[in-house]
Amino acid sequence: MIGARINQARKATGLSLRALADKAGVTAMAISKYETGKSTPSSGVLLSLAKALNVRTEYFFRPVKVELQEVNYRRQSKLPVKALQQIKGDVLEQLERFLELERFLPKGPLQAFTLPENLPSTITNYAEIEQIAAMLREAWDLGVDPIPVLTDMLEERGVKVFQSQALHGDGFDGMAATVNGIPLIVVGSGWPGDRQRFTLAHELGHLIIKGRLATDLDEESAANRFAGAFLVPQSEVRKELGERRTWLEPKELAALKKSYGLSMGGWMHRANDLGILSDAHYLEMVKFFRVRGWHKKEPGDPFPAEQPQLFEQLVFHALAEDLISESKAAELLRKSLTDFHAMRDMGHARTAADK
Repeated sequence: MIGARINQARKATGLSLRALADKAGVTAMAISKYETGKSTPSSGVLLSLAKALNVRTEYFFRPVKVELQEVNYRRQSKLPVKALQQIKGDVLEQLERFLELERFLPKGPLQAFTLPENLPSTITNYAEIEQIAAMLREAWDLGVDPIPVLTDMLEERGVKVFQSQALHGDGFDGMAATVNGIPLIVVGSGWPGDRQRFTLAHELGHLIIKGRLATDLDEESAANRFAGAFLVPQSEVRKELGERRTWLEPKELAALKKSYGLSMGGWMHRANDLGILSDAHYLEMVKFFRVRGWHKKEPGDPFPAEQPQLFEQLVFHALAEDLISESKAAELLRKSLTDFHAMRDMGHARTAADK
C-alpha cells in the first residue's frame, strides 16, 4: 500500500523518480523499489518523502483507495502524458480526502445527484436547452439570481468538484469523470472565476443532455448553450440587455460580468443565441474584441476565482461533533498541527466561548 501511495503522490506533484530522490535525499533506485513494493521505507525516509511530496505521513497509510472512471479530458491531445498523470494524481488525492471525511459523518450531508424527472427524452434544437436549464434551476430551487459560489452549490447536489494547480494554460478546458457513479468535475485553481464557472456549467450540461440530443446537434455546442443558460437565465439576459441590440458597450459587458460571473464574451454569445444581437452584429463585436486581444484577456479586473467552502466546513463540523480528532482534521486539510491551530485560533475561540 505504501508503495502505491508514494507513486500516486509523486505523479500528483509532477516529480520524476530522480527529482523525488533528490528532494528526499535517497536514490532513484530506492524510490523505484518503494513504489514496486520490493522495499519498505524506514520511518525516517517516510518523513523525508512526506516533506518532499508535501503530504503528511498519515497519507501513506490512508485506507481509502478509489479509481476514476469515464475520465474525459477536454483538449487532452495538447497535454503530455506526464501532465495528465499529474492531474489525475492530484484529483485522486483530493477525492480520497473527501470520501474519507464522509465516512466519519453519521448522515450523508450531501444530496445524491439526480436529474429532474420531466426532462425531455429528445432535444431537437439548441433553443430547447434554454428550457432545460430553467427546469434544472427550478428543480434545485435556484431561482434566476446569480449563483454566488457555483462549486459549493454543485457539491451540495451530488457533483464532486475539485480545483487543481496542475491545470494551467489555455490548452486545457477541464476534466470530467465519475467515481462509484458520482459525477466529478475538475477546473484549474489558478483560472479566473468566469472560466472556472463556465467550465463547471459546461460539464454539468454534458451530464444533463447526455443521450438526449438529436443526431444533427453537436454536443459541445449544446453544452456551451446550457452553460450560458444555466449561469444567466434567458429572462435575466433580456432584462439586462433588452430585446434588440446592434452593439453592446464593453463597459456594460464588464459590469454584467462582475454581477453574474459570465465572461464578456459569454454575454455576447448569450445575446446572439437569444436573437438580441444578430449574427452580423455579433461578428462585428467579435472582430472588435480580437483586434484588441480581448478574446484572450478581457479588459478590467478578472472575475474572482471560486472559493470552495464546503470541504473545510464539513471538516470543522466533524471536529465540533467529536467525530474526528484535531490530528485527523489537520491531515484532511493537509496542514501541520501548528498551522491547523493557527487556522482554528483555538485559544481565542475557547476563551471567547467561556466568557
